Amino acid sequence: MLNTKDLVRKVTTRAAIGLAVCVLVAHANVPRGWFMAGSRPDEFEAGVDAEHMYQGHASAFLKSKDSSVDGFGTLMQSLRAEQYKGKRVRLSGLVKSEEVVGWAGLWMRVDQGKDVVAFDNMQDRAIKATTAWQPYEVVLDVPQDATGISFGILLAGAGEVWLSSTKFDVVGTDVPATGRGDKKIPDKPVNLEFTE
Repeated sequence: MLNTKDLVRKVTTRAAIGLAVCVLVAHANVPRGWFMAGSRPDEFEAGVDAEHMYQGHASAFLKSKDSSVDGFGTLMQSLRAEQYKGKRVRLSGLVKSEEVVGWAGLWMRVDQGKDVVAFDNMQDRAIKATTAWQPYEVVLDVPQDATGISFGILLAGAGEVWLSSTKFDVVGTDVPATGRGDKKIPDKPVNLEFTE
């Protein structure tokens, strides 16, 4: 059985290959330039919320249609990697949540053809329950052979999240990468006795 991280990779990889291959649901209220995907996109809805703004900035919402959802939905975009090759990119924004039963997070993935070469979905620092507006970011390196970048906000399970003040920008190497591939490899074995 695939876990949520694998499902995000699988579903969003399909989106990067082509919209016809990905499981998509057409929503009239989805913000222009964005689309819905996920393991159960039909169980979620998204749109622009004029009531939940952050300091005058519009927000998009992603919410489950029912109080019990087995799967995840994402409001996302996919783009070609050409102008970002060899650079470090950051997706940032302010997120607020309400009654998130599972978890939510910003996510980004860098692809080289059908292979995922960098990925972060915030599962290790997930947004849960009800929270006020807080800043979040995911930062990944884009290799020279990258072909695509996908990003968005995901909601696994029931609840609702709002995203505002979203930015996608190139950053310097002084900004630490948050995803796979940035983990430091130790010089020697660690905790072989399982005492820590």
